[in-house]
Formats: sequence, structure tokens, C-alpha cells
Amino acid sequence: MLAVLRLCLLPAVRLYLLGLRVLLSQLCGRPVRLSVMPRQDGRVAIVTGGGKGIGYEVVRHMARLGMHVIIVEFMKLDLASLQSVHQFVTNFKDRNLQLNILVNNAGVMLVPEGCTEDGFERHFGINYLGHFLLTWLLLDILKDSGKCGRVSRVVNVSSAAHRIGEIQLSDLNSRQHYSAHAAYCQSKLAQLLFSSHLHQELQNPGSPLTSCAVDPGMVDTALYRHLWTPIFWAQGAVARLLFRTPAEGATTVLHAALSPDLEGECGGGYWASGQRQITIPPTLDPQLQLDLWKTSLQLLGLQ
Repeated sequence: MLAVLRLCLLPAVRLYLLGLRVLLSQLCGRPVRLSVMPRQDGRVAIVTGGGKGIGYEVVRHMARLGMHVIIVEFMKLDLASLQSVHQFVTNFKDRNLQLNILVNNAGVMLVPEGCTEDGFERHFGINYLGHFLLTWLLLDILKDSGKCGRVSRVVNVSSAAHRIGEIQLSDLNSRQHYSAHAAYCQSKLAQLLFSSHLHQELQNPGSPLTSCAVDPGMVDTALYRHLWTPIFWAQGAVARLLFRTPAEGATTVLHAALSPDLEGECGGGYWASGQRQITIPPTLDPQLQLDLWKTSLQLLGLQ
């Protein structure tokens, strides 16, 4: 009993301590500023979770630059349903639009234990598998759209929580000992492994598509509503005072999606606070990347 309790409590303690370090780093660091980005007229982007928070600020800035942005709340997509992802992609392709930028931004954090429509643990199913499938089904149009002019980009919005995540290939649905904190961290590490492996798969001379992962930092959004608020004050005045605003959180995402400096081979990697950063060794483990990639394809019934 004590061992099970420890397995459940330890991830929570590690996540809250990590959050405190991230918050102190944000408060002591320089504000992240977005440089002037070029016009995006004629280009098309999809932003999941684009109706609120960081996603909304990303959409708003892209639209101001002239980009045609598909906000997924308004073109129905439920990442907790594989059938919905398939239907969304079918509907999108029927519009005969190009696709230059895919921002995998939507996500959940510390939600109560439960399963998606297809039986996957919710953090793993929504944060990771749903976006994996969405990206996989859109790869052809992303590649085609990147062959003329600027390359296309996939931007995966992750979190510093990946640093304490562990991939359990034999228990990706966290069935043995459930911890919402561990499940969330695993899903964020999975995003980075996917992003890194996808980028490596795409890296050949003249590749029309790149993939990167982004950490927006601790941002005052509804994502934190399930945190233990006496510790992190994730709601209300203190969060507004100490956390980044959604617009500030969107800066690194926009930089990764739009900056001319990251064109082609300069893209990829892991970005936080407006700059490329070195992340934990497991993220760069090619065998772990490949094993998770193959397992994900099997879980999703893909070739």
C-alpha cells in the first residue's frame, strides 16, 4: 500500500517542484519578445485549441499577418476521438487548401482518470495520440505545400514537464498505477519524442517540411485549473501576477512557426523562452523514438 502511495505521490511532488523552478526562472529572466515577422498572405495554418489561451493569441497574430487560419473549434475536431480526427482531415482536404503550418497546441493537464472514446488514457490520447494521428494524416498536404517557396512546419506545443516524464511502452495507458501527474508528464515527453523522430525522418536535402517542439512556459490559462491551487495559485490574481500572459506564451510558438531564421535545415529542435534549448537525453534516444513511433502506429492502426 505504501509503495503504491509513493508511486502516486512522487510524480506530483516532482511536477510541483519543477513548476516552481520554471516559475522562478521566468520571473528572473528577460521577457520574451517576438521579432517582426514577415507577411503570410496566401498561406494556411491549422491551430488546435485555437479558440482560447495561447492558441487564440497564435491565431490572432497569424491572422494579422494575412494567414488563413483554421481554428479547430470552428471546424470540428475532437482529439479524444480518432474517428473525429479522420473526419476533420477528410473535411479539410475536401476544401482543396494548401497547409503550411500545423500547430498542435490543444491539450489537457491533470484531468481526472478516464479514457478517450477509443479507450486510451486521456492525457496520452488527447495530448499525444490525437495529434500524432492528425499530423500523420496531414503529412502529404504539408509536404506538397512546402515544395514551393517556404517549407511547411509542424509545431508541437509541449511543456517543461517532459523533463520528468517516463515512457512506459508496456503501459502507455497508465493502467498499473495511475497518477494524473505522471500521465501528463509522459504525454509531454511523448510529444517531444514524436517531434524529434518526425524531424529526423524528414531530414533529406531540400525537405519541404520540418518539425519542432515548443515550451511556452507557465501561462495564465485554463490549463492549470486542475492543479492543487493552494500550492500554485493557478487561478485568480496571483496567476495573473506571476505567470506569463497568453500573448507572452504565444511568442515562442509564433517564432517556431513563422521565423525566417528557422527556414529549412535550421528548423527542428526544442524551443523555450524564445531560444533553442538542450533537453533531456531520453528525448534524443533514437531507439526510444523509434519504439514509440512504431507502437503509436500500431495503436492507431496505421501502416
